[in-house]
Amino acid sequence: MKVPAAPSRHRVAVWRALRRIGAVPVGQGVWTVPNVPAFVDGVSRVMDLVAQGEGEIIVLDTRGQSDADAEKMLALFTTAREEEWSEFLADCKKFETEISKEINQDKLTMAELEEEEQSLERLRRWHHDLKKRDVFVVPAGVDALARLRECSARLEEYADLVYARVQQI
Repeated sequence: MKVPAAPSRHRVAVWRALRRIGAVPVGQGVWTVPNVPAFVDGVSRVMDLVAQGEGEIIVLDTRGQSDADAEKMLALFTTAREEEWSEFLADCKKFETEISKEINQDKLTMAELEEEEQSLERLRRWHHDLKKRDVFVVPAGVDALARLRECSARLEEYADLVYARVQQI
């Protein structure tokens, strides 16, 4: 794939789209995704973005020549998904830390609750996106679902405290 350097917005848009769909870079301008339905729409979107940027793209359906090739590709995708899930889990921890901070500071307001609800909704959308491209189901993805449920439960606890406070007023 080639996209002209200027204007850079086209290259950046393509790069972001590739990352968003879960593509893994394997060389200069070469990205790969498994040939499964979950990636079809994303690849089409990348192709459109490359065309808009007056670039060139070649989409190939390939297979490795050996089991070792398949194992290398699996390792690339597994590593990429593990890194994404790791970042997601770190954000879950930040979310729970933020809820604890608000409780400890007695910041039990509807405005703060709404902000935390938006943060949880962002985590839910992110989880959905990651799960969609985790076609090999790495272990951290299973942990992530449990952590998301814990975040939801923690927000419910916080909401109960906020509602109790509001009823006192």
